[in-house]
Amino acid sequence: MDKLVIAGREFNSRLMVGTGKFSSNAAMVAAMEASGADIVTVALRRVDIDNPADDMLAHIDRERYLLLPNTSGARDAEEAIRLARLARAAGCEPWVKLEVTPDPYYLLPDPIETLKAAEVLVKEGFIVLPYINADPVLAKHLQEAGTATVMPLGAPIGTNKGVRTRDSIAIIIEQAIVPVVVDAGLGAPSHAAEAMEMGADAVLVNTALAVAENPGKMGAAFKKGVEAGREAYLAGLGAQSDRAEASSPLTGFLHND
Repeated sequence: MDKLVIAGREFNSRLMVGTGKFSSNAAMVAAMEASGADIVTVALRRVDIDNPADDMLAHIDRERYLLLPNTSGARDAEEAIRLARLARAAGCEPWVKLEVTPDPYYLLPDPIETLKAAEVLVKEGFIVLPYINADPVLAKHLQEAGTATVMPLGAPIGTNKGVRTRDSIAIIIEQAIVPVVVDAGLGAPSHAAEAMEMGADAVLVNTALAVAENPGKMGAAFKKGVEAGREAYLAGLGAQSDRAEASSPLTGFLHND
């Protein structure tokens, strides 16, 4: 499969995975390894990024994976910026998944605070991957501000409902000048394949892996779904039609004597 390129850096996998909600570190590692992911997100509020012996961080091979700190739980731009700075001060690469979610019930991202934080972090040299509603206008503003990707949600975080924002994501993909990563709400490998078939550059999955009966097998299944969707997109999907069209000719080979 062709490589994913973000901010000039190449990645072999177009599947990113999160590390929350797993029943054990062993289950998390199994899902990560089976997924083939190169990028792993970690919520800064859940770990002691200064401590290499942190129980969860100790299970993530930082030679193998790009550890992508995320600002999950930040309620405004100021809090998100502070978390990103702490991660960089602790020795993380200056990559950050920007999340600003003041509503604790639906966890929908705040567009105004997200843009404010992105503008500051980009100026400070961060490679910013912002999590957003599937809002094409906001996506354009963020790209103009210098973000490395845009990451529209398929459905609210953790719902496993799939690509419910399909029409808006299609517009974002059409207008994008940076990679588009569909993030949140993807609950099945078929959902990941759907996003990739649309032309998304990558997807990020967490809950679907963490709550599966076998996270390792689910990681492998999502890997296949992402690869199949990307290959289908590159192959060129056939146009849909309202009328049936025979795949074999109905004339020219039967003759009446």
